[in-house]
Amino acid sequence: MQISEFEYKLPNELIAQEPLEERETSRMLVANRAVNSVLDDAFSNLKNYLKKGDVLTLNNTKVFPARLFGRSETGAKVELFLVREVEDGIWETLARPGRRLKSGKKIVFSSRLSAEVLEKNRDARFIVKFSFDRDFDEILDEVGQTPLPPYIKRDGEDLGDDRDRYQTIYAKTRGAIAAPTAGLHFTPRVLDEIKSLGVEITEITLHVGYGTFEPVRVKDLSKHQVMAENFDISEKSANDLNRAKMENRRIIAVGTTTTRALESSMAINGEFIAGNQTADLTITPGYKFNAVNGLLTNFHLPKSSLLVLVSTFGGYEFIMNAYKCAVQEQYRFYSYGDCMLIL
Repeated sequence: MQISEFEYKLPNELIAQEPLEERETSRMLVANRAVNSVLDDAFSNLKNYLKKGDVLTLNNTKVFPARLFGRSETGAKVELFLVREVEDGIWETLARPGRRLKSGKKIVFSSRLSAEVLEKNRDARFIVKFSFDRDFDEILDEVGQTPLPPYIKRDGEDLGDDRDRYQTIYAKTRGAIAAPTAGLHFTPRVLDEIKSLGVEITEITLHVGYGTFEPVRVKDLSKHQVMAENFDISEKSANDLNRAKMENRRIIAVGTTTTRALESSMAINGEFIAGNQTADLTITPGYKFNAVNGLLTNFHLPKSSLLVLVSTFGGYEFIMNAYKCAVQEQYRFYSYGDCMLIL
């Protein structure tokens, strides 16, 4: 298939700019493949679509303040976005404006944090070496900003409540530069209700990186490759997931990152294996899902690898029609938007 087939029209006013006051009050479009129907409901009613024995799998990664605002030696403003740590104190970054950043350029973020540009690599990213006088994560927490997606607009550098709201309530393991947004709707009450039904809750860790939202740069999807990402499954989670699979119970993934991790583990091993692994699976039409039976997901950008994954899981025509329905019904889209449950 061509990436152009995953285009849809979305009015700008449907791109959610702020989270709802209460997480669980999001709307939820329930897409039932068995009966080819879509139903408008509320996320707070998620329990109505789950049953005893289901396994709900969450990604417990925690977003860190990956955006830094500083000034060069000439006083020019520079913004760095931390992509990944290459080695201790050395990071691959995106920079804005990057045109004038040359090797040797110094950037100051605070009295405790500065950086030197080492090189610009072939992916137009900058390798920088940081200098700091105490724990790097502590300094980032003081001077860094929440790395919101570019379609969420904010005035200046003050992001208000985003540091708390662009984070799931079950976030534990620091390392993501973007939130696993399907999990943003959960509250302790919703989780307690689900557990009371006899639904098992398992967790994996996949630090959402740049590869998750990198644009698809090819026309033919058969030539597309999503950047590899590392993930970790605990021994308990692997055992719970394998037991559910053996007993033919449903595994419901919360988010596309969780889906990719579980499918990658199953594709490599034929079962869920505990430990650190690599998700290098690119899910495109024709892929047969072996791990996941249901998917809770937010609405994704047109022509994105995430929309391709969701459409592959739910069926291309079914999901694209569901998106049209969501637009017509004025659902809120993207990270702070509403969600869809595909069963």
